[in-house]
Amino acid sequence: MKLTKAIFNLLLLMCCLLSNLWAQEVLVNVYGRKTQSLNGKWEAIIDQYDQGRKNKIYLNKKPAGKTDFYEYAFDGGLKLNVPSDWNSQLPELKYYEGTVWYAKHFDAPKQHNGRLFIYFAAVSYRCKVYLNGKEIAGHEGGFTPFQVEVTDLVKQSDNFLTLEVNNTRSVDAIPAKSFDWWNYGGITRDVMLVSTPKIFIQDYFIQLDKQRSDQINAQVKLVDNQNNIPVTLEIPELNIKQELVTDQQGVAKLSITNVKKIQRWSPASPKLYQVFISTANDRVEERIGFRNLAVKGTQIYLNDKPIFLKSISFHEEIPQRKGRAFSEADAMMLLSEAKALGCNMIRLAHYPQNEYTVRAAERMGFLLWEETPIWQGIDFENPETKKKAGNMIREMVMRDKNRCALSFWGMANETQPSAARNEFLKYLIKCTKDIDSTRLITAAFDLVRFDRNKQRFVMDDPFINEIDVVAINKYMGWYHPWPVTPNKAIWEVASDKPLIISEFGAEALHGKSGDADLASSWSEDYQAQLYKDNLEMFKNIPNLNGISPWVLFDFRSPFRFHPTYQEGWNRKGLVSDQGFRKKAWYIIADYYKNIK
Repeated sequence: MKLTKAIFNLLLLMCCLLSNLWAQEVLVNVYGRKTQSLNGKWEAIIDQYDQGRKNKIYLNKKPAGKTDFYEYAFDGGLKLNVPSDWNSQLPELKYYEGTVWYAKHFDAPKQHNGRLFIYFAAVSYRCKVYLNGKEIAGHEGGFTPFQVEVTDLVKQSDNFLTLEVNNTRSVDAIPAKSFDWWNYGGITRDVMLVSTPKIFIQDYFIQLDKQRSDQINAQVKLVDNQNNIPVTLEIPELNIKQELVTDQQGVAKLSITNVKKIQRWSPASPKLYQVFISTANDRVEERIGFRNLAVKGTQIYLNDKPIFLKSISFHEEIPQRKGRAFSEADAMMLLSEAKALGCNMIRLAHYPQNEYTVRAAERMGFLLWEETPIWQGIDFENPETKKKAGNMIREMVMRDKNRCALSFWGMANETQPSAARNEFLKYLIKCTKDIDSTRLITAAFDLVRFDRNKQRFVMDDPFINEIDVVAINKYMGWYHPWPVTPNKAIWEVASDKPLIISEFGAEALHGKSGDADLASSWSEDYQAQLYKDNLEMFKNIPNLNGISPWVLFDFRSPFRFHPTYQEGWNRKGLVSDQGFRKKAWYIIADYYKNIK
């Protein structure tokens, strides 16, 4: 029996290795390296019945003889923009969930004793990658990057790259079968060829010590565990130039103490330093900020001072375009509205958003909360789902661990307690801390209830003991009627930890007037009064460290059926889908303005 089980486990592992061709560790800071964009118009075929793989359309065969013909062709057909979602590019694809094949011809740069990778910033949701007729990679997860080395697979000219992309929802996926945002499909972020030397800098982690304000800790990793290789770390503005040497794992570590005159990054002064990491053959340039972040009792401290988080959430969507946000210009549109609101933090809900957004937010002085889409309905009993979740959170943390703005790693949103859920989320915490143990760990709960005996709001969920900061989604006045007046709504929730109200709000159609005490009016007046009532209640939360209204912009969601007021939109935005600010926007802006 033991032998049989061992053989089964070995076969399972082999199958996983064969199917998970995406197991390559992604290069850190791809945008700081030598790249060639593969963005632009890609040829496409809609494969609603999943016949493309059977017909091997990735071979792109052409008729050679008089009797030859093929029932497909990329040439002369549909073209789709990359990066972008397919749903917003063609009316017939608005609701499409299924497979679309993408194809592109490209020439490869000459490699002089170097290496070449194809890097995908994100493909939604699962895909297989084919190059010159051969399957070379696969990936599952619509919001994190992956890459594949093609050094020995490319030709100098006329390479044929094909992606089989599928966004079909499933119960074992992340997010799962049902979720409250649009299921955009496609190659939604940048595609690049990345050129490196043969021996290159694969990864690094450079940050201020968690406790000390004058110590910089650095760790650099070279590819293929190259040992005894000199590495230089330079931060010219701090007069730092240090030599490191890699160990048997290809890793070089260094702590630089007594660093003078570090200007620490903060929302008020988002200082970033130019950093260079180099070897004899490779050199990577970065911009990194340094700050201290900690929990002390029931408060969050930034740079040794307590901070109140004036946050907002938004989806990676341009509502006026009804499509995924994918460019730096898109990022600036979203972030500029958050800056106008007076925010010092953004919850990037409910998935890792574009690297353009993360880096621009850091430059603009926003603290960030980033999470993977563990959003309700996850199959916590399924070991394959757990493995997917671990892969996703590792990819997120690896990509963004050098961003000092990243302050919170979010483990989940609105999950129900169970032994399986608790073990699942503990596993995600471990996956996160194996890479980065310095950020604060949080999760958003929606389990707060009013105890009529105690006349208090309370919550019973043992998992709050596993995290640093407790976050609560509570829609008082919308999904929950007020049990008492707001000024008497006393909270006793996670009283020994910092608490954030991570979601609250109500839906309102822009321009709609109505009774301020009638939820079914869908009016700006009701939404505005609800915001006032919630702000009054927040005074009664002694461990409150911040709030994050839901949400900045109206966003698309098939959850929303009301034909008059929703029309497929979640209307909880402080800003409408056309970019108009609702009355509640001004209430929050004034509230944030008066918090110093």
